Amino acid sequence: MEQLQFPEFPKLVDITTVAKLLGVSERYVRRMVAERRVTIYKVGHYVKFDLADISKWVKDQRRPSAS
Repeated sequence: MEQLQFPEFPKLVDITTVAKLLGVSERYVRRMVAERRVTIYKVGHYVKFDLADISKWVKDQRRPSAS
């Protein structure tokens, strides 16, 4: 019997986890969502974030040092 292959799902976390990882308030994360500055997943009425997307977003925010 052939085994079904399922795609690998992203590691999804909630607003509280993202806020803790970034060292910001949950309110700030909610504002980023409202301004569509970060990618989200809707699971029912829950807002979830892919850790890989958050990591990429953080790297994209990096600015070179002034010299």
